[in-house]
Amino acid sequence: MSLKTPGDTAPGGGTGTSDLLGDTFYPLYDRLFSGDSQLVADVELKLAQARMTDTVELYLSRAIGIGFICGLFLWLLGLLVGYGLFFTGLIQTQGMLGMPIPENPTVRWLVLNGRDPALVLLTGLVLGSLGFAMGFGSLVAVPYSRASARKREINMLLTDSVSFMYALSVGGLNQLEILEAMAQADDTYGEVSKEFQSIVQETEYFDIDYRTAIRKQAIETPSDELSQFLTDMLSIVNSGGDMQHFLEDKKEKHMRTAKQQQELTLETLELFGEMYMTLSLFPLLLIIIMVIMQMVPGTDVSNEMLYMTVYGLIPMTGIGFIVLVSTVKHDEPGDGYLTGGPDNRRIESERNQGLLDLGLVERFTGEYSIFDRIKNREGTHETISVLRRPHIFFRENPLLTLALTVPASLVIVATAMVRGSAPLSWAELVESPVWGTIIYVYIPLYITMVPLAIFREWNVRSRTRVVVTLSDDLRKLSSANDTGLTLLESFKSVSETTNSKLAREFEMMHTKVNYGMSLTEALTEFNNKYHIPRLARTVKLVTKAQEASNQISAVLRTAARASENHDDIERDRKSRTRMQVVIIIMTFMTLLAVIAILKTQFIDTVAGLETTASTDVDTGGAGGPLDDADLAENIDTSLLSLLFFHAVTFQAILSGFISGYMRDADLLSGLKYVIVLVTIALVAWVLVA
Repeated sequence: MSLKTPGDTAPGGGTGTSDLLGDTFYPLYDRLFSGDSQLVADVELKLAQARMTDTVELYLSRAIGIGFICGLFLWLLGLLVGYGLFFTGLIQTQGMLGMPIPENPTVRWLVLNGRDPALVLLTGLVLGSLGFAMGFGSLVAVPYSRASARKREINMLLTDSVSFMYALSVGGLNQLEILEAMAQADDTYGEVSKEFQSIVQETEYFDIDYRTAIRKQAIETPSDELSQFLTDMLSIVNSGGDMQHFLEDKKEKHMRTAKQQQELTLETLELFGEMYMTLSLFPLLLIIIMVIMQMVPGTDVSNEMLYMTVYGLIPMTGIGFIVLVSTVKHDEPGDGYLTGGPDNRRIESERNQGLLDLGLVERFTGEYSIFDRIKNREGTHETISVLRRPHIFFRENPLLTLALTVPASLVIVATAMVRGSAPLSWAELVESPVWGTIIYVYIPLYITMVPLAIFREWNVRSRTRVVVTLSDDLRKLSSANDTGLTLLESFKSVSETTNSKLAREFEMMHTKVNYGMSLTEALTEFNNKYHIPRLARTVKLVTKAQEASNQISAVLRTAARASENHDDIERDRKSRTRMQVVIIIMTFMTLLAVIAILKTQFIDTVAGLETTASTDVDTGGAGGPLDDADLAENIDTSLLSLLFFHAVTFQAILSGFISGYMRDADLLSGLKYVIVLVTIALVAWVLVA
């Protein structure tokens, strides 16, 4: 393999500097790694699977260089640290290892005078080795990580990809046309499409027959399932078998595999739900133990342990559980947008249009004054539209509500602090735990999260309504197409006989085509309006099929079958994850109830005993109450009330986000649960305190 020349793109985005580093350390790479090194072979394969363009020689040379730089830096740091620890006497080295010093004067002098320098050098060597391992290992791990991410996405999209290819074969496309259509569908099928792009590019630009290209890609793909699919496809191609029958069998197989994988994922989530019930109760048990130990005379349990539990252990447990769930539960790949063809620029501009982008006119401003005036008028029109219907604007852009709510919450908190309504120190917060927490936590939380949750849920529900009847409407389109109607006429027929949101969109597409828009453009605009990945795959299938023929009833039935399979998986997922959400919420309610009982029936009771004991001392009563006073003298009820309230508040917030992520693989989906749970916590603690 030949090395890349300086200036080529590096994997991290660097150019000349990174390649200069690789060229510099190439001789060292040549000495360390032989031609048949297993590491070199593994990294080379992962670079291909990750679709990284670097040669393995240059990449490992660069990794050695980065490891050397990191190791050198930490080696120098280790020398400084060792000097500071051992030469300054901060750590006494005499007798550190427990070894006797020999009586021989020469050996004794060498031991006494060489001990500290040896420890300094050892510290530098350890840190330097660690730095080299971190630098070299982190860069080598990049292709492994990218290949793993690509493998996950390929496996998730493979079922729909096979259905897409089967539908195209039913629509009359031959083998090469199916491969080319799959390669062009990267806006819908992502990494699967890129694997087929490699096959098509091998045949077009490198004069390789497509059988050899398929065989090569079956070896290089990171997905074992796609590799097996390509291998089986190659056997059908070589034997001249029926490709349509092969794709139909594979479609059914991968649909069953998708359901089995979903079942495995849900069973794992059920296990995680049981784990969470145990893990979330651990901080509660720790708090109870520490409170009881504080009341026992002679024990040394500081409040710092309680602080660490409430402000450290509880958040870390929740965040760690979200990370754990994310390793199993993944969101649906793709953004749901479709790109237009080469003559369909308007669709692409709408997809890439930002908040301040005014669309097509942006391309022509600066050339003629008329376009500058159009841009100004367009900006004024857009601003007036937003001001007239701000709720629609925020429905389409829910996160932009934070631009208003975050400053508003900061102003309210700052005003309360200036006017003296909010506690300004920790001592004042301890004296007013409920009011202080409401000012600093609950008011900002409600102001920011309630609008965001409302508009986000409105956005999701308004978009997903269009796929509620997708399977049934595709069946109706297929039946209408079977009668001899074109696809466009089928849209009109279904819209007249069906009352659904999707039917209204069919009617709108029919109207657009009658006014001069192409059907492909109308379908793409319809999809980008809702940008749902599942809908995008269906629209892509219909668009490709109708380009070949208007009689695509078999294709529509295949799309309906794929949509029904998705509906079955989604219903099962919602049913099973609903139980996980119930477990999480009940765990929080248990924690809240136990802490409330601990506060009212134990802490407040002990505080009352202390008051009674003090009264008996003043009146010269018996010694029994004095023992009660000794028992409660280490308890700060106001501080414990504050810590308990913060504990249930943190638990409510984390439980809400975990519930949303378990339900929909989206943290923002947990906003509604957060609002409900923190409200329960607030009401309960107001009654308790």
